[in-house]
Amino acid sequence: MTQDQHDRTANATRHAMADFDYHLPPELIAQEPLADREASRLLVLPRDGRPIEHRVFRDLPDLLDPGDLLVVNDSRVIPARLLGHRETGAEVEILLLRREESGLWRALARPTRRLRIDERIVIPARTADGDEASAILREKLDDGQVLVELDDSLTTDLDHFGRVPLPPYITHHLDDDERYQTVYSAQKGSAAAPTAGLHFTQEIFRRLEARGVGRTSVTLHVGLDTFRPVNEDFAEDHVIHQEWCSVPPEAWEAIAAAKEHGSRVVAVGTTAARTLETLGQRVKAGNPGPFSDMTGIYITPGYEWQMVDALVTNFHLPKSTLLLMISAFAGRDRVLAAYEAAIAERYRFFSFGDAMLML
Repeated sequence: MTQDQHDRTANATRHAMADFDYHLPPELIAQEPLADREASRLLVLPRDGRPIEHRVFRDLPDLLDPGDLLVVNDSRVIPARLLGHRETGAEVEILLLRREESGLWRALARPTRRLRIDERIVIPARTADGDEASAILREKLDDGQVLVELDDSLTTDLDHFGRVPLPPYITHHLDDDERYQTVYSAQKGSAAAPTAGLHFTQEIFRRLEARGVGRTSVTLHVGLDTFRPVNEDFAEDHVIHQEWCSVPPEAWEAIAAAKEHGSRVVAVGTTAARTLETLGQRVKAGNPGPFSDMTGIYITPGYEWQMVDALVTNFHLPKSTLLLMISAFAGRDRVLAAYEAAIAERYRFFSFGDAMLML
């Protein structure tokens, strides 16, 4: 056997990231949210081979069944983008990712190479009231991230100093930060919004309740790694990011009851899906019940789903872990065909874009 034949045989069960790529016209990247959240378009993708449908998001209650359980991620985006300067006056940007048990914040900083350990970075207030706070660089980590110590002013009043971070593909200014929050956001901690939930309104929830669709909340604090492409040639060589998630007792009871009664569990977004499948892996391992912990679950084609029966999601970046995940749910060929249809129909893509319902 030649080396080339050996390599092909070794890679036969691996997933080449080139197979999860697609071309998106740049003008289809949504730069701002629609004025009406529920006016987004909704591509319905049945997993049983039936044709896709083109609907509007406000049709969602008509597409779900009485007894279905909707599971949302109630994480709230924090104003994690801090714009400051060194004592020399040179500009510095810090992007908070999550708070560690030590009280320090894991973050991204630029320009990282020029910053010194224990250096103080001045963070002016967003308003012109002259207030200032400071962040001190305590450690540079191997993965390009840093640990910073925030003073009490930042810790207690981050809204006064920080800005809501938007994904790098959004270049337009957002006038209202609440449009990058779900209407049910409650638990502060995300560096990015769980964007599938941005389409929901209280009116849609009223109609879902009237139809007999249940709802419960889990929490997963979204990290910025969710936007990063997989740079390896094969999915299996990628190291997935860690995120903190929680299934509280009331959510566990609702999910367990839905499974017992044979009702569908409908995840709102890949973040809710990651949380649910982390729960599913715990149940499979004989450890059922509520939990709060870090998750590094990595879902690629071939994964055996434990909890999620249907998925509401936005359209994802090429060669991303999220595209791998939804391909595991509905099949790569089926998903990419749906993406081609969405592009042909001029759907809006990514965080402020349109949605899919995968049944």
